[in-house]
Amino acid sequence: MNTNDVVYVTGHRNPDSDSICSAIAYAEYLKKNGVNAVACRLGDITRETAFILDYFDVEEPQILKNVKTQISDLDIDPAVPVTSDSTIQKAWTRMKLNNIKTLPVVDEDNHLFGLITLSDIANKYLDILETNVIGSRQSTLRNVLETLNATLVSGCAECFPESGKLVIAAMESNEMDPYIEKSDIVIVGNRQDAQLKALECKVSSIIVTGNAKISKEVIDMAKSTNTIVMSSPHDTFTTSRLITQSIMVACIMTTENLIRFNIDDFVSDIKTKMLQTRYRSYPVVDDNNVIKGFISRYHLISSRKKKVILVDHNEKSQTVEGIEEAEILEIIDHHRYGDIQTAYPIHCKLEPVGSTATIIANIFFENAIRPSRSIAGLLCAAIISDTMNFKSPTTVYKDRMTAEKLAEINGINIEEFATKMIQEGSSIVGKTAKEIIHEDYKEFQLGTHKFAISQIKTMDIHCVDSIEKEIFDYMNELAEEKKYDLVMLVITDIIQEGSLALIVGERYDLIEKAFNVEVKNNRVFLPGLVSRKKQIIPEISSIL
Repeated sequence: MNTNDVVYVTGHRNPDSDSICSAIAYAEYLKKNGVNAVACRLGDITRETAFILDYFDVEEPQILKNVKTQISDLDIDPAVPVTSDSTIQKAWTRMKLNNIKTLPVVDEDNHLFGLITLSDIANKYLDILETNVIGSRQSTLRNVLETLNATLVSGCAECFPESGKLVIAAMESNEMDPYIEKSDIVIVGNRQDAQLKALECKVSSIIVTGNAKISKEVIDMAKSTNTIVMSSPHDTFTTSRLITQSIMVACIMTTENLIRFNIDDFVSDIKTKMLQTRYRSYPVVDDNNVIKGFISRYHLISSRKKKVILVDHNEKSQTVEGIEEAEILEIIDHHRYGDIQTAYPIHCKLEPVGSTATIIANIFFENAIRPSRSIAGLLCAAIISDTMNFKSPTTVYKDRMTAEKLAEINGINIEEFATKMIQEGSSIVGKTAKEIIHEDYKEFQLGTHKFAISQIKTMDIHCVDSIEKEIFDYMNELAEEKKYDLVMLVITDIIQEGSLALIVGERYDLIEKAFNVEVKNNRVFLPGLVSRKKQIIPEISSIL
């Protein structure tokens, strides 16, 4: 793995404290080992988690909406910009040096407003019937001088014509009249008579080729007629060929109906547009229309996938959107093995402990890395939360010993902290039915059966009585919308060590069979039940 690649460490959707704290801690562990890791979350944090983060002065991790491949994940071609007042000679030179056929035209702040292609330059350069190609509308005196590497002998930029055709004075001076008009630009050799004749015709500019000497008489006459005189080091043929390359990019660039992509666009979304238009390449900009590069079809072949590490879950229904387009590097979890599939072998650490934080804390210890005080506090809090202060049947000896070691590093008293955390996190005052259901909500697929189980922990099992109707209404909406066979809200009383279950769906009989109880009015109390992972899911699985 390239150490510059970003590795996203994320817990599950509707994250609990274990999910958030484990992601933050493992990202910190990876950083200590030189990995560019970023802790993420897939949803809003709970009150309990907010209390933990605030208590240990740790910032909330960034939200990760999906891990689909974006243009920013690809090695797109760099942009080689030109400005609109650049010459087409400069544009062509840049194309040749960089072996590209399209350049972005930008302003002084690098904002894209046009494109110039090799075919644009070729069409203009090969249009031999167009003689009126030079003039202040299409070029400038500075551009002409620069393109020809010429010297200004007389005149100024203000005298440069707005229009006028380009003429090579190859004939005798007495035969020039039919070919030359006022405001023309005349290319002439070292013949003084031809130079003077051009001035008599009141042309706007004369270009003397071959660095030929220009007499004082010619210069004086040019000054009197406000005619520009330039001296070119090139021969007449080369001068006439080069001068057309002094045209400004603005005259031939494309500005209308540009197809551009944003650097954050998903690759899956741009493929259709590329197939419909079939241009060689497409400009890529950011949200401020600043050019970032060019993308072509061949970039899509070797896309660089986002790298992800999953903690506290290993089921597709619970993970980040677009996971099938990402590269999963590791899974660290304490749940049953789910349905995540990977293209290559990965590091997978699943242990039957009460909290993912227990696993991650011991990864620190086993590798002789001492977690910081704040990280130790987060991990300890996550263990207390997921084991319900070691009262959950999922709790093992390793959880308690790990929590005590972490508490020692941070200097907290486990019992005092647990009481504060439970009091802060169990309050549902001001929460809507939707917020209560989604606080710790997980979807499961067992065979052909699909169901969702939400769990809240409280010190008062009757805390939801006042909004029970709203809760049942929302649960029924979920069951209908998601086609669930069963939706269940488990209200766990931390003091009594039991749970009140609110149930909707056609298969509520699964609960009756699994726990040998009778569901009345969509409600049933389950004494001793505190763990969804250890007590509910295994029992339903065995019935099915």
